[in-house]
Amino acid sequence: QVQLVESGGGLVQAGESLRLSCAASGRTFSSVGMGWFRQAPGKEREFVAAITWRSGGRIYYADSVKGRFTISRDSAKNTVYLQMNSLKPEDTAVYYCASSTTRLSAHDYDYNYWGQGTQVTVSS
Repeated sequence: QVQLVESGGGLVQAGESLRLSCAASGRTFSSVGMGWFRQAPGKEREFVAAITWRSGGRIYYADSVKGRFTISRDSAKNTVYLQMNSLKPEDTAVYYCASSTTRLSAHDYDYNYWGQGTQVTVSS
């Protein structure tokens, strides 16, 4: 089992920044990829960014966040971060951290473990 706890969400104005953190515990050695997803009210969950948990550092981003969001990891702290700059009202959503034990992926069905989510609200 891998436990994931997100933090760092909040209410900001358009153009501002937030950094989300995802602290992992438990069998973290089984993780292959770590991803961030988000779900806005009335919409399906969508992929935001993903990074390999161990060496290699492969990274994927959704087109909607490229150039604005940066995913990173600190293996010593078992933590993954999502730096979000130039936030837009359409970024408003609950953001979830997820762990995959099989592959680095942009598909939520490849992820085995999920956090509870953290709310990000961007006002215009």
